[in-house]
Amino acid sequence: MAKLTQDELLAQFEEMTLIELSEFVKAFEEKFDVTAAAAAPVVVAGGAGAGAAAEQAEEKDEFDVVLTGAGDKKIQVIKVVRELTSLGLKEAKDLVDGTPKPVLEKVNKEAADKAKEALEGAGASVEVK
Repeated sequence: MAKLTQDELLAQFEEMTLIELSEFVKAFEEKFDVTAAAAAPVVVAGGAGAGAAAEQAEEKDEFDVVLTGAGDKKIQVIKVVRELTSLGLKEAKDLVDGTPKPVLEKVNKEAADKAKEALEGAGASVEVK
């Protein structure tokens, strides 16, 4: 079997459905005894100190994104929640139905702002704490 380049792999992933991709990730995790969720804290930790003065970082460098209302476009909000988290459809729907609930916890300011923008774009009410 010929070795695939990153671009060829990405092209293959683009053709997969979300279910197929989810099954691939599970199989990858089992084969190599790793978890995909472990990468998220690395991103958060790396971005927390970027460009922030020591005093500002001490004041508040971790934020919670709390969904306070789903609005009229509940299905769109559920889709965005699934994109932001690793939740399945049922879990994301339960989170949206049970507002107010935190969507993301202890993330940096940049990640919190992006999540808030995405959720508000879908029609949700959001607070960053």
